[in-house]
Amino acid sequence: MNAVYTAVATSLGDGRNGTARTSDGRLEVTLATPTEMGGSGEGTNPEQLFALGYAACFHSAMKGVGGQLGIPVIDSAVTAEVGIGALDDGPGYGLVITLHVELGGGISQADADRLVEAAHRVCPYSNATRGNVEVTLEVETA
Repeated sequence: MNAVYTAVATSLGDGRNGTARTSDGRLEVTLATPTEMGGSGEGTNPEQLFALGYAACFHSAMKGVGGQLGIPVIDSAVTAEVGIGALDDGPGYGLVITLHVELGGGISQADADRLVEAAHRVCPYSNATRGNVEVTLEVETA
C-alpha cells in the first residue's frame, strides 16, 4: 500500500495520563485514565479518540459508498462505542466496538443494511479491526 497521507501524533507523560498532540498543532489534548479504570477522568482517553476517529471515518465511507450504490445518505449519524477490558484468554487488554448508524430520508431497512455492510468493507478502521476486534453494526432508519 502506498500511503497518500500520514497523520503524526505524539504522546507525552505516562501514556494514559499526560498530553498528546498532532505534529501540525491542530489537536492537543490532556489525557487521563477514566474513573471506571481507577483514574481521575479529568481528560480524554485513547478509547474516546479511537471512537471519534472510527465514527468519522465510517461516516465518510458510508457517504462514499452511498454515492456508488445510488443510495442517498441523508440525515445520517454514526456513533462509535469503544469498550476496553481484560482479555478472557490471556494477559493484556482488548477492545469491543459497536457502531450505531442512523439514516434518515426514508431509506428502506434493506438498503440501509446493504449500505452499512458495504461501508464496513471499505472503511480503513473496519479493515484495521477486522479479525482482531469484535465490531457490532446497528442500523436504524427513520
